[in-house]
Formats: sequence, C-alpha cells, structure tokens
Amino acid sequence: MAHEKMDKFDPSKATDRQDELSIGVERDGAKAMHANVVSGEPLIEEVTHVRAATRTLWGDAWGRLRKNKLALIALVWIVLVVIAALTADLWVSQTFGDPRIINTQTAMAQRLMGPSAGHPFGTDDMGRDIFGRVIYGARVSLTVGVFATLIAVVIGLILGAISGYYGKLVDALVMRFTDIFLAFPYILFAILILAITPQDQRGVWAVILAIGLLGWPSFARLFRSSVLTVKENDYVAAGRALGASDLRLMLRHIAPNAIAPIVVYATMSVGGAILTEAALSFLGLGVQPPDISWGRMIDDGRAFLTTRPMLVLWPGIAILTTVLAFTLLGDGVRDALDVKTKD
Repeated sequence: MAHEKMDKFDPSKATDRQDELSIGVERDGAKAMHANVVSGEPLIEEVTHVRAATRTLWGDAWGRLRKNKLALIALVWIVLVVIAALTADLWVSQTFGDPRIINTQTAMAQRLMGPSAGHPFGTDDMGRDIFGRVIYGARVSLTVGVFATLIAVVIGLILGAISGYYGKLVDALVMRFTDIFLAFPYILFAILILAITPQDQRGVWAVILAIGLLGWPSFARLFRSSVLTVKENDYVAAGRALGASDLRLMLRHIAPNAIAPIVVYATMSVGGAILTEAALSFLGLGVQPPDISWGRMIDDGRAFLTTRPMLVLWPGIAILTTVLAFTLLGDGVRDALDVKTKD
C-alpha cells in the first residue's frame, strides 16, 4: 500500500499546491498590511523604528542636554559673551570710546565716574569706559581659556592613547612622566615659567602656553583609563583580527567611544584656565598692557577697592558668571552623555 501511494504522488501537483499556499499567505499579508496602513499604526511604528535605528550617542546627548535648563542657560550666556567679544570692534569703540587707549584730553574730567547712560559701568582712574574694558577683556580671557585647554587636550589625548593602548612598559613610562608633572604645584609652576619670560614677551600666547603645557596630565590619565576600558570590547578585537592597523583601531574604533569623559572635563577646564589667567594677570605675570584681561582689571582697581569697589566688582562678576557657566555646561554635558540616563 505504501508503494502504491508513493507511485501515485505527483510532484507537479505538490508544486502547484505550494504556490497556492504561498499566494494565499501573500494575499493575507497584503490584506493585513492594508488594514494596518489604513489605521495609520504601522506607519508610526515604522517611522519610530527607523528613527530608533539611526539614533547616535551624540544625538541622544543633545536631546538630553536640551532638557537641562541650567545647562541651556549657561550655554546661552557663553554664546552671548563670545558674540560680544568677537564683535567688540564693531560697536564698543563707536559707542563708549576705545577702552584700550588713554585719552589725555578727557582722562582727568572723566576719571572714576559712576554709572550713566554714556558709561553703564562707569569709568576707571584713566577715564576709560569699564563696560568696554569688560567686553574687550572677554576676548583675552576666552582666548586663553579655549586655546590653553585645547593644547592640554591634544597632548593629553596623544599620551593617554599611547599609554592605554600599548600598556606594559610604555604605559609605565608615560604614567611616570605624567606623575612628575603632577608633582609640581600647578599655579607655582606657571608663575615660574612666566617669571623667567621677558616682560615684553608676556603676551596672550605666553600665558596660553604656560597654562596649556601644564594642564595635560589630568587629560592623559583620564583618557588612558577610558582607552583601557574600550579596547577590551569585541569590536576592537574583530578589527584587529581583520588586519586593521593600530592607528586605524585608535581613530575609528577606540577614540570615538572613549572621548566622552574628555569632552566633559575639557568643558569644565576652560573655566579653570580663565581663573588661572586671571590670577596670573592679577599678580602682574599674565597679559600686559595695552591688552585687557579681567584679572588685569582687578589688579588695576584694587587701589580703589574701598572708594570705588565697582572697578573690581564688574570684572569679578564677569569672571564669576563665565566660569560658572562653563561649570554648569560641563555638568550638563556629563549628564547628557551618561547612557544610563532615561529619556
């Protein structure tokens, strides 16, 4: 009986039956898809799925950062200060006079004036507008803060990447070299460097180099620890197995996933560099006249601290608000880059 049934089996009929079943399944699927599309639900689900698939760490971080009101306020303040500093030549001199020069004809008549419509923050002992000097001082303070931090970040990333990636003897040598720099008192070392620099060469870039060349050890140690964690991931091992060079592994796979802590620390370090520049200028070792900096303004106004405290108060407020803004922004960036944070 089994052989008779096998002899009666027709492959062509089985094929036709499979085609009918396949067509039926496709027809039922098309009907279901049509019904769902009419309701609008699959379109929303599909779009949501596509968006979820294209989400990135930095995109999610920006979305979380926008929900942090303090960080947004800090970012707005920093942007306003930067815009004011960059456009100072277009409106400060025309409105309040050039705060970088001393007008000998009007200096005595306009010295130590109180706030007025023509001089919102008053004038200093040389008759120069304090508001204009605060705006021009933002140029130097922000330039020092940003570029000194950038120098420290570049050096720290290079040494931290080498130390964390290669490990063993290379790691030991780089870290001991880093410890030597960390052993020196930061501000005293900067004072020493600028003290032996000729006074006519103590410009903005001398201060930037002094701060930047001393600020890299913290970045190096932080990036090293991040690289040590990331390089153990499977995708790094897969890239190495496929023959990727050390440089490609570092630039394409390790660094992009290890850079987040550096972004946070660098944001906060800009404020620290601004404070360091202000301290050096206050001691007379930073920016030299006719360049204007907030620390230099405080140094110039301390002789009038009891009679005209506003000479010290306005640059002090500028330092306080700007440093606080970078600190709050750094806190916001840290929270935004935390993958454990819920949307």
